[in-house]
Amino acid sequence: MRHFRRVAVVTTVAALTATGLAACGGNGDDSAAGVLKLWHYESANSAMGVAWDRAIEIFKDEHPGVEVRFERKAFEQIQQNAGMIINSSEGPDVMEYNKGNATAGLLSSQGLLTNLTEEATRRGWDKALSPSLQTTARYDNGVMGSGNWYGVPNYGEYVMVYYNKELFAEHGVSVPTTLAELTAAMDTFVAKGVTPLGMSGAEYPAGQLFYQLALSRADRDFVNAYQLYTNPVDFRADPLRYGAEAFAEWVRKGYLAKDSAGLKAEDMGTAFISGKVPMIISGSWWYGRFKSEISYDWDSFLFPGNTLHAGSSGNLWVVPETSKAKSLAYDFIDITMRPEIQALIGNNGGVPVAGDPATISDEKDRKLIENFNTVSSQDGLAFYPDWPVPGYYDVLVSGFQGLINQSRSPEEVLDAIAKPYHDGVAEIKRD
Repeated sequence: MRHFRRVAVVTTVAALTATGLAACGGNGDDSAAGVLKLWHYESANSAMGVAWDRAIEIFKDEHPGVEVRFERKAFEQIQQNAGMIINSSEGPDVMEYNKGNATAGLLSSQGLLTNLTEEATRRGWDKALSPSLQTTARYDNGVMGSGNWYGVPNYGEYVMVYYNKELFAEHGVSVPTTLAELTAAMDTFVAKGVTPLGMSGAEYPAGQLFYQLALSRADRDFVNAYQLYTNPVDFRADPLRYGAEAFAEWVRKGYLAKDSAGLKAEDMGTAFISGKVPMIISGSWWYGRFKSEISYDWDSFLFPGNTLHAGSSGNLWVVPETSKAKSLAYDFIDITMRPEIQALIGNNGGVPVAGDPATISDEKDRKLIENFNTVSSQDGLAFYPDWPVPGYYDVLVSGFQGLINQSRSPEEVLDAIAKPYHDGVAEIKRD
């Protein structure tokens, strides 16, 4: 899951005339509204921001007479206040919202989101999205993976290894294809006095590294048990035990710095941008920024040896139950799934869910999408470690800070993160 801060900016498109409402494609009071209120929190120069700006233009061209009231919000505004916002008359008709049980799942279980199942079938969204991508779109009593559609993703994201090709060449390190080769590569860097892996213990990267290591010993049954509660999860057994023990070993071997326990994700990212570290293990959401800000030769590869990878669909378009312009909202969502918009996402460093790599001009961009398609096609998206229960993000951050600064043993960390997980799952099942 992405965790970031963005400054709230509000942009309202000038009101258009009321003529031409028949072209809206809606019915009843939806089309009579003549207004579409749309919120999202992507920056204007991000892949999604660029693509969705174009989608708004297309929507206006195809819906003359409809006023589009677009507001760019901060991530935290929506994350922390979504339930209150969309249950009011001031809320949007269509909104970007975070996927997962603790977010979209929770709101769907409270009756705050519109059931989109009929539209997903009618408009072919169910055909455009692979089963693993549909997981985060569908919820049954708030638990993702089955049931009705309550959101639609139009981009994807996944965790990979970014690497500095110049530092690899300087130290004679080849791109690893197995976990053993990855650790051997890091041993080479350490022997030459270079800390090989940038890290952030104060935010999500540490938990995602733990999860990637655990996934190297996991299968889909484990992912379904951990994320979807299909079976009890034993935190003292593999693959979670292996993830914590391997993480601690990486710290002891100097693969990541002990003082990174207090660093933010931004610190990790800027260290890679400035060429100070050979690698970071993080998500595709960094890709566009790296492409625009890094001056040296860099690239990426999938976490070596893994079939399962942290990743999922991107965030969802959701339609609040209180929306007065549902037909217009469906039309806008449908536009974002079109080949033109999908290609814009891909050509600006994003990961389209229904994109054709052949339409992507840049070699790095094309590889980013091809790797995502590889993971998605083999049912390899394993979601994120903090998703299963509300509040789990902070639990994982605290736990893995303790591993980085070596104030806790792997067993202590596993026990510390097990209880909130089990308590949270029990609470969800009671509800």
